[in-house]
Amino acid sequence: MSRAKWKGPYVQKSLLSQFSNKKSNSKNEITTYSRKSVIIPLFVGFTVNIHNGKTFSKIKITENMIGHKLGEFSPTRKRFSFKKRKKK
Repeated sequence: MSRAKWKGPYVQKSLLSQFSNKKSNSKNEITTYSRKSVIIPLFVGFTVNIHNGKTFSKIKITENMIGHKLGEFSPTRKRFSFKKRKKK
């Protein structure tokens, strides 16, 4: 089920306060564990370090990402590939 439209997009309160406080500062990098928060227009132009369960992925927020969740841009699994065998 999706979230009700009258509630608006979900953004963690601490994350929202970090973005509003960073407007005045020159450093535009924010670290977060909140993968479920939705990207809103306030976030555009910032660099966000998103935790994927092991490390932080550095993501630059653009206008095309508005409406998506932060977790969509930080994959939690490695890509699978077969290892090549050595010929004998």
